[in-house]
This record gives sequence, structure tokens and C-alpha cells, in this order.
Amino acid sequence: MLSDPMTLYKLMNLYMLKQVNFPLTNSQLTDFFLAHEYATYFTLQQALNELAEAGLITAKSSHTTTRYEISREGEDTLDFFGKNIPPAIVSDMDQYLKEHRFRMRNEAGFAADYYKSTNHDYIVHCEIREGKTSLLDLSLSVPDQDQAEAMCSRWKAKSQEIYSGIMKSLMSDS
Repeated sequence: MLSDPMTLYKLMNLYMLKQVNFPLTNSQLTDFFLAHEYATYFTLQQALNELAEAGLITAKSSHTTTRYEISREGEDTLDFFGKNIPPAIVSDMDQYLKEHRFRMRNEAGFAADYYKSTNHDYIVHCEIREGKTSLLDLSLSVPDQDQAEAMCSRWKAKSQEIYSGIMKSLMSDS
């Protein structure tokens, strides 16, 4: 049994990230830890930051969220120390992932963000992912931040339609 709760929280995060084949968002991890009262929001953020600083996970931040993936070093660490996670906690994590996997994978499958370019316009980057594979990666230039924010907020609702239109257009002979 682990005597340091922070070490347990780190191992729990590594375990959850290894169990899925897609990135988990900060809010998805937070939802689990808070719903099961394992850690406070701030303690969880500290654990995630320390894991990222140690290179055990990768963190990709956007304007709306941060997505985490386990690194090879994180997998090695979990393989070595994972047996120290109490079975009841493993069961809680497995049950949570089983109940929420589809929703979590769906949420992780659509990403949109924007940044200001050197030309003083904004680049909107939209992506559709299946697991760790990118199905569509689209970058568009728009003149102002309001348009960039609007496009990002509409991406999830419109992405399937856009993807289908592109595929249809590229696959047809006409």
C-alpha cells in the first residue's frame, strides 16, 4: 500500500490514460476524481502537472481544454508500480471507463483551437480523430478572433457534415 496519496493519484492518472487509446481531457479526469472523492481539484491538477514535468504524460493545451496522453516512460512507470494501486480503486476506474468510454472517446474525437498568426489574422485548427489517428486535420485563416471563436464552437456540431462533404467531393468522379 502506498503511504503518499500524491503518488497514488499519479498512478491512478497513469492507469486511466493507459486504459484508453485516445487522449483524456482535464475535465474527464477531474470528473472521475471528484465524483469518487479521491482528490480535490487542486490536488489533481498538481498531480497532472508533476506527471507532465516528469515526462510521464504529455499535455496539449488549447483555449478550451488540456488533453493528456501517457508517454512510453509513463507506461514503464505504471508497469513497475501499478500493482500498488488498491484493487478497489482499480475496480472504480475500470467501471468508470466502461460506463463513460463512448462519451469520452466521442469528446476526444473532435478538437478545435485557434491562434494568432504572424500576418495578424487567426488560424483555426480543426481535427477529427479516431483513437490516436487523425482522420481530418484542417487549418483555416480568418480575419478576426470573433470568427475564430465562432468556428471553434461550431466545429463539433458540424464536423461530421464537413468530413462527409469532403470525402464525397474527393471520391466522386465529377
